[in-house]
Amino acid sequence: MPPLNISVYKKLPVWDFEDVYKQDAPPRQRICAQSPRNNQDNWFKKAFLPNIRLYMHKDNINMSEWNRLSHFNNPFGFMGHQYKDVMEAVKLIPIPKEPLFVRKPGSDGCVRCAVVGTGGILNGSKMGKEIDDHDYVIRMNGAVIKGHEEDVGNRTSVYVHTAHSMTSSRYLFKKYGYTSAPADEGIKYVMIPEGLRDYQWMTGLLKRERVAAGPFRNSRPWTYYGGQFDERRFYVLHPDFLRYTKNRFLKSRNLNARYWAIVRPTNGAFAIFTALHTCDIVSAYGFMTEDYKKYNNYYFETGKTHVVFFSNHDYNLEKDTWKKLHNTKVMKLYQRTDSGSRTRVQKKP
Repeated sequence: MPPLNISVYKKLPVWDFEDVYKQDAPPRQRICAQSPRNNQDNWFKKAFLPNIRLYMHKDNINMSEWNRLSHFNNPFGFMGHQYKDVMEAVKLIPIPKEPLFVRKPGSDGCVRCAVVGTGGILNGSKMGKEIDDHDYVIRMNGAVIKGHEEDVGNRTSVYVHTAHSMTSSRYLFKKYGYTSAPADEGIKYVMIPEGLRDYQWMTGLLKRERVAAGPFRNSRPWTYYGGQFDERRFYVLHPDFLRYTKNRFLKSRNLNARYWAIVRPTNGAFAIFTALHTCDIVSAYGFMTEDYKKYNNYYFETGKTHVVFFSNHDYNLEKDTWKKLHNTKVMKLYQRTDSGSRTRVQKKP
């Protein structure tokens, strides 16, 4: 079908199939009693789709799927894009060879994951050891680790990113010691296909060629992964999963505003919901809490700064959602009180 024109719509268009998603993820055994799959909260049970399609790859986007997904703006679909510009990249995306996480041998059957954001609440938290004690650690964006290990740990199992977050972090956070994305041995990279520039990035990355067009033209994407990029450990989140996260959990009122097309959950939000679908026990650190005004924007900043709100994200909605997920025991949200005490999270036995 011809590309739909985003500018025609003054607010998010809602189709009859807006809340219909591909659900074909392999079912997971319900060994862990604390898994989100076993949570009995009515709100969460109604919204949660345990078998939602998580990843996009070369074998699950055909012409029929292209036409369906072309009704949704990026990152939730392909609205406004040309078939050839997107599919050049999609046809290169490898089929995942293994789940994102597997249960550790000798464990109690629960996969424990820490999702670590960059919020100032972690400065002075001394949560590093607790974070590293999880089976897996997920980070995103400007994950400055060196010099902050006591507060944020030093392990990274999965790094969630867009082309923009990976490239911009190099110059935005250079003065704080950021040199590259985490590159632990065996690390897995999860990409959010935010827009056309991400598909252009992936084409260069998977072909090992310089990016041919767009804002990253002439860039060499593979050099941003610290020598650890392996397409067998590269995952691309599916537009259905991203749209489901937005529709079921983070549907902002700003989608009715004139700038609706840029409104989407943060990379951190997508990381949390990826964890809730691939882990059993999820603990979130460095995310916005009710007392966020007490802390710097980032944990690695010196001096006093303020949390910055960008118009493309609904930070208050995310803040309230993290607290709701915490209160319903879907996940554990790290919080601090005025006295500096901490909300502890469950450790491995």
